[in-house]
Amino acid sequence: MAKKQGINPYLPSWEYIPDGEPYVFEGRVYIYGSHDRFNGHVFCLNDYVSWSAPAENLADWRYEGVIYHSTDDPLNPEGSMCLYAPDVTVGPDGRYYLYYVLDKLPIVSVAVCDTPCGAFSFYGHVKYADGTRLGEREGDEPQFDPGVLTEGELTYLYTGFCAPGDKSRSGAMATVLGPDMLTIREEPVFVAPSEPYAAGTAFEGHAFFEAPSIRKRGDTYYLIYSSVAMHELCYATSKHPTKNFEYQGVIVSNCDLHIGTYKPAAKPMYYGGNNHGSIVEVDGAWYIFYHRHTNGTAFSRQGCLEPIHFLEDGTIPQVEMTSCGPNRGPLEGRGEYPAYLACHLFCNAEEMYTGGFGRSGAWMDSRFPKITQDGRDGDEETGYIANMTDSATAGFKYFDCQGVQKVRIKVRGYCQGVFEVKTAWDGPALGHIAVGFTNVWTEYASEISIPDGQQALYFTFSGNGSASLASIALD
Repeated sequence: MAKKQGINPYLPSWEYIPDGEPYVFEGRVYIYGSHDRFNGHVFCLNDYVSWSAPAENLADWRYEGVIYHSTDDPLNPEGSMCLYAPDVTVGPDGRYYLYYVLDKLPIVSVAVCDTPCGAFSFYGHVKYADGTRLGEREGDEPQFDPGVLTEGELTYLYTGFCAPGDKSRSGAMATVLGPDMLTIREEPVFVAPSEPYAAGTAFEGHAFFEAPSIRKRGDTYYLIYSSVAMHELCYATSKHPTKNFEYQGVIVSNCDLHIGTYKPAAKPMYYGGNNHGSIVEVDGAWYIFYHRHTNGTAFSRQGCLEPIHFLEDGTIPQVEMTSCGPNRGPLEGRGEYPAYLACHLFCNAEEMYTGGFGRSGAWMDSRFPKITQDGRDGDEETGYIANMTDSATAGFKYFDCQGVQKVRIKVRGYCQGVFEVKTAWDGPALGHIAVGFTNVWTEYASEISIPDGQQALYFTFSGNGSASLASIALD
């Protein structure tokens, strides 16, 4: 393939940046997020890093390096607290301000830099005019997941974490800051309700949980957030930044729930979990950034993105998870693709949540397929799918197939059986690729004709043992 194509996840498979907040600065798209560790035992163990890409090419991401260390915060000299999901805004002085929360504190910290690519330096804490830090005054609700938007000399700060059933948490908060980016001009108000306070409102069933993010399109403010269902990014809109937000719907689900076109709406097509992200306009097109869960746990999350569009009334129809989102169209139906591009992953032992999330959650042990990698965190090892036991299915969307007559796969593992190749998750097999015991990556192939046109491809293992899938190829 002569030209590099955009794929999901959009960063290298060995990079784990969830909670993505995308921005276009100086002609480049910058992604800011928390930083998970491969095989990590909790969320957000690594320091903040950033990646950027030219606005005209979301396939060409560049590593910008570490932009902030957890020990850069004076309250965290030993690094015993993690850096949770951040956000960035440009202040009235033209500098870049990074807002974040340490994992054990109820306050918002701020760092600053002259450039969008770091490194940032600690600047201070969001505070009331008397110097009391937001989150520490009597009656304050704890701060969490800051999202920020600056207009003129005012910065709108959105925060909150509200577990289902917790009546002590009221919902997403909006606080207005002055031009110093720290001092509160207007005290917190609630703009989206938590689960106990959503009954009878349009938010019911999709009440605010965490991850508030704010964007403005025309004269409309879009509040994107993770609902109590966790796997979905919902949004509400208003003509005012701190009041009158109305629930509108779901933009994306990281298990493709609610979409009933190609499968039943209630069927999960991936192992979901918490979600966090936002929308951004890049080179005249709009996208939603979100994350998926890998390695069979909640703590190794990867960023993905999908194109979105707005209807005439300003609403956003829910989009599917795909393998080709950054490409804004199907991938070329020729050549080899790594298996970690799978946007669908499931087996007969159905679970909606990864790693203990939700009431029906289960740890993704050997019963479930998972995207993983060899080596340790930071090793530039290409990801693959492990634990493909009988009925495990990996789905890829979409390919532009023309004249495909042969399909190849690379497999290893103590397995004996076949991979069925289909163009629908519940469709008939177009052909079978037999595989056998091997402890090294081994290529297998079969003459299989794929119909011309845009196609989804599903690979279902049927047999004994457990296979790992490194790649698929179309000839």
